[in-house]
Amino acid sequence: MRKFLIKIFDVIVVLGLIAIVYYDYKNSNKPKEIISYSMNDYPAYNGEDYIIINNNEPDFDNITNTTSFEEYGELDSLGRCTYAYANIGVDLMPNGPRENISMIKPSGWKISKYDFIEGEYLFNRCHLIAYQLTGENLNERNLITCTRHLNSVSMLEFEEKVGNYIRKTKNHVLYRSTPIFEGDNLIATGIHLEAKSIEDDGKGIKFNIFLYNIEPRVKIDYSNGNNELFEK
Repeated sequence: MRKFLIKIFDVIVVLGLIAIVYYDYKNSNKPKEIISYSMNDYPAYNGEDYIIINNNEPDFDNITNTTSFEEYGELDSLGRCTYAYANIGVDLMPNGPRENISMIKPSGWKISKYDFIEGEYLFNRCHLIAYQLTGENLNERNLITCTRHLNSVSMLEFEEKVGNYIRKTKNHVLYRSTPIFEGDNLIATGIHLEAKSIEDDGKGIKFNIFLYNIEPRVKIDYSNGNNELFEK
């Protein structure tokens, strides 16, 4: 009788473990809920590199024009970039290496170094539209002060997607990059980035996101670029 009860107990344990594994598998394969915001109420940085805006639908007019163009807004009264807008095709892409841009000092520019940052420099000169996409380089209306993390991690992911898509398909991508400054701050809180492929009506490329201008472990004063090590 005792052996019989032990066998029943073992079966129950095994069935319980199977149920737990199945539950975990089922829930891990559920589609993740997409949380979307508007640019009027985007939250403060909470650990995510970027957030989705307007259900990932870019706010473009119904443009079907496949003629390439690029446009860069004038600097505002504080010397800050305003926007960069382009219909990117392979004809805009560069054929050679990028030139030196160290002579340009975007609003809020400071030289700050931390040994845990790749390359050590906290701030980069960040292209609103990447050089690989339009070949636009030495243009103060296309360069803002941004963190190494935003420039080389967050934005690069989407720039690579757009660049690879255009090179592969020879299609065009409507692309807008808007730095968001709060009040009179000289450092942007982040970049509002929108893109949509034209020839396939967004099937290849479509996103509307806000990327935070942050660097892990560094506290930044966005009013002037002052910064310090921040450990929780």
